Amino acid sequence: DCPSEACHTHARFSQGDSSTAQETSCDGTSTQPGTSPPRDEVTITFGTGEIWGRCVQDMICLGSICDRGSFITATYESSVPFSSFAFDGVLGLALDGMSQGPDFNMMERLAKTQALRQPMFSVFLSDDDEEHSEVSFGEVKQLHMASELFWVDVARASGYWEVATDGIAVNNQPLGICAGCFVAVDTGTSELAGPTDVVREVSERLDVRDDCSNYDSLPNLGFQIAGRILNLEPRDYIDKADGHCEVSLMPLDVPPPQGPLFVFGIPFLQKFYTVYNKAERKIGFAVAQHQRQDPELAAALLFSNASVLEKVKPSPSRFLASASYA
Repeated sequence: DCPSEACHTHARFSQGDSSTAQETSCDGTSTQPGTSPPRDEVTITFGTGEIWGRCVQDMICLGSICDRGSFITATYESSVPFSSFAFDGVLGLALDGMSQGPDFNMMERLAKTQALRQPMFSVFLSDDDEEHSEVSFGEVKQLHMASELFWVDVARASGYWEVATDGIAVNNQPLGICAGCFVAVDTGTSELAGPTDVVREVSERLDVRDDCSNYDSLPNLGFQIAGRILNLEPRDYIDKADGHCEVSLMPLDVPPPQGPLFVFGIPFLQKFYTVYNKAERKIGFAVAQHQRQDPELAAALLFSNASVLEKVKPSPSRFLASASYA
């Protein structure tokens, strides 16, 4: 019962055809036996658009693994951006703090019932049309890794998969920018994003020429995390088209208490394979293994010389950066 044009361009859930579906409260509280749940609605913003929806509980399956859980069925979707999306829905994999309630968090339910080999999921994003992206549940896929996997604790109880960063580096040399920031890893963000002041300073340090005349000599841009530097190449952080170049870092000023945030979006997730451990509240990082990848260049993307990390004593920063949920 969603009359919006955006709804009609996608496959839809027919609640009336499900014998096990029932409406539930959108505030995450359990419906007491013998009582009727309220027909309340929620509004969720998604980038430049929004949806309205009612809350429903039904069986949700991942392959052969099924569990009863709650989700939101849209009664309205804005044309922008949903009409242009190929996907029919959004599977949220954030931590508990981002959910309407425990029944709305799929990883929480799967971990509680021990339905997975391990209470974790991993994300591999392709960088080539000949590769397939993959979200895996319950295990780490070694075939997607071109380096060691190292683990970092989730830094805050914000609901994001979020880690602390010691700063930003250029060609493995720390700049003293964004020390003490937090970084969120987010498959729902198409670019790298961060506080306006941080983005402006990093862009100035990179000194990318509009005419692309220094493109071939641009440095790697790295983020210092847990004694390592995770590097992006110029092709990952530069928009290059028709002889014009510019830094593709998106200003994103998220208000408190969840912001300010720095977000690792798709360019980072194509470079690094990430694993999200629900039970231990840790994120694992490894260089992603791609088909047409130079092994020597891949190895250089993860730098772990601790002495270099101490060369520049970072100045305090009031900015935060976040690393994502899938």
